[in-house]
Amino acid sequence: MKILYLALCVFIISGCSSKPPGIEPVDNFELSQYLGTWYEVARLDHAFERGMSHVSATYSVLPNGKVKVINKGFSEQEGRWLSAEGLAYLPEQGRGYLKVSFFRPFYGAYVIFVLDQEAYQYALVAGPSRNYLWLLARSPDLPHAIRSELVWRAKQAGFDVDELIYVDHQSEVIKHQE
Repeated sequence: MKILYLALCVFIISGCSSKPPGIEPVDNFELSQYLGTWYEVARLDHAFERGMSHVSATYSVLPNGKVKVINKGFSEQEGRWLSAEGLAYLPEQGRGYLKVSFFRPFYGAYVIFVLDQEAYQYALVAGPSRNYLWLLARSPDLPHAIRSELVWRAKQAGFDVDELIYVDHQSEVIKHQE
């Protein structure tokens, strides 16, 4: 768990907290609809999630109005579940843009630039640069047509989709170790 926290801290400290150029958050964003668990379907590789499977993030609102974020995944290298708890807030009401911190006072950009705004079932999220991309969904898998559309939209936005890692959520052995 310390390794995950350290890696997340390095990301937040080294990354800037602004949006990547040309990536705009969705409008008409409803935080209440975004709350709950999201599964990581695909991501660009980075040190703080390298070798992790069964990755998910759960969002809930705290009494002070900030958002609690719990990231969880199975480290294949360590053979165990790791989790990190963070804090987020919306700097722009009504837009899919959060500032997220796993090591306060440093906050990083979390830009929801594609979202199924009817049902909030899938999203594309960027970090502070085009080196950070997550394809998220309410279930561990997406229909092929939707996944292909999201990958195409990420490519159009300038992300290197050939480098996407598709996250394993199928391994039954690991699921039972939770």
